[in-house]
Amino acid sequence: MLFFVKGNKTVVLFLIKFFGTYLLLFLLYSLYLEKTQNSSSPFSCAPITKNVAEQTQYLLNVFGYPTEIKQDTETLAVKLFINGKFTAFIVEGCNAISIIILFIAFIIAFAGKFKATVLYILFGSLLIYFTNIVRIAIISIALYRYPQYQHILHEIIFPSIIYGITFLLWFVWVKKFSTLKK
Repeated sequence: MLFFVKGNKTVVLFLIKFFGTYLLLFLLYSLYLEKTQNSSSPFSCAPITKNVAEQTQYLLNVFGYPTEIKQDTETLAVKLFINGKFTAFIVEGCNAISIIILFIAFIIAFAGKFKATVLYILFGSLLIYFTNIVRIAIISIALYRYPQYQHILHEIIFPSIIYGITFLLWFVWVKKFSTLKK
């Protein structure tokens, strides 16, 4: 075991940084959800999930799709309606925070200079967050117009957008900014 650690110091350090950061941020986010969500009647989503729903509503209205949102009375979800037609649930998993946590853990594990790391985390997190708002707006329009394609839209096409952006940001970070020696 000691031989493995000695011969693979960079890999072990990467794993410690990645999983340590991920675990810390995940625990902080879990505490946030515990303190801000109400899973008993009346249900109430975390403020970040409500913000995502409100920002999606605003964007859809700008696109010319009259949109309303309402807290679901039976779950921790915000219901989204376009032209009075129920279109989608916005739940905790839709707010991109879990993906942002994963993004940050990776960037810290492949850290570069302090200032560059902090700025890239900020820029990347905001890009992921706002890409997610656009993604939810577009999937809502698609579900409104083509509800028969719900599975492929929700499970395949639109997750690939958010994960694709995250992967692209990781790739750029490793190629341009990371100081981790190969």
